[in-house]
Amino acid sequence: MNKRLLAILAAIGATTIYGVNHTIAKGIMPHYVQPFGFIILRVLGAAILFWLISPFGPKERIDPKDYQRMFICALLGMALNMLVFFKGLSLSTPINSAVLITTTPIVVLILSAVILKEKISGRKIIGITIGLLGALGLILFGTEVRQDAPNIPFGNFLIFLNSMFYGSYLVLVKILISKYHPFTFMKWLFSLGVLICLPFGYQEFTEISWNTLPFEAYFGICFVILGTTFCTYLFNIFALTQLKASTLSAFVYVQPLVGITYAVFTGQDSITTIKIIAGCFVLVGVYLSSKRPKRQLQED
Repeated sequence: MNKRLLAILAAIGATTIYGVNHTIAKGIMPHYVQPFGFIILRVLGAAILFWLISPFGPKERIDPKDYQRMFICALLGMALNMLVFFKGLSLSTPINSAVLITTTPIVVLILSAVILKEKISGRKIIGITIGLLGALGLILFGTEVRQDAPNIPFGNFLIFLNSMFYGSYLVLVKILISKYHPFTFMKWLFSLGVLICLPFGYQEFTEISWNTLPFEAYFGICFVILGTTFCTYLFNIFALTQLKASTLSAFVYVQPLVGITYAVFTGQDSITTIKIIAGCFVLVGVYLSSKRPKRQLQED
């Protein structure tokens, strides 16, 4: 099996894990583990795993002038985005989450224009507008009566806020990614993430009743730590060694399909008219805003 095919399989694997994560993580919160306590498990588990594999990478020291950027990236990418995402997921539904999370490329495009002064074409502006209208539709009109989703509009807003934090992280992290080995970079980022998240999640972390957790709760916790947090990053890093970033980004369209299919198949969510319309708006918006001109594609 050639490396390109393996890279494609890795990208599909990462997207699949992300897709089913919406339902698996939702099934644990808030009955077994509260969202902020779950984040402590997630960042702590990932930090330990990256420290364990770090000896397989080069020995590097962080340049003192990168401390501030490293902290800001940890704050945005390993703390705030995870805190609002899991809190939002506990208040909303897996399908809403799977749809709204795909707005990240739109957020990245907007922030790149503001921070990096990148030009935005008319087509991309239309895509941004359509995608944001879809997200706004879910936030304002995605109301259902569900015992496990007590405040869907606010939950949807928090999930969209996650896209904003993570999009900011992706824009700011470019310099660090090109400068340090992934193992070095991630072990320090997740370690900082633990320290930042601890004040928010310590109380909920101590309230976890480990002796009474059923098998499915342990499975879900392990899946989020090993799969959603650790393996997906490694899969995407490997995929980027063989595929263009533009090719890899196209897999974002698969995530809501996987997420919706898995949520409906397991009976954890249902499809409504609002979800279908808003989802179509978001996907069309992401497609238009991320599609490259033919001339640029030929240059790649």
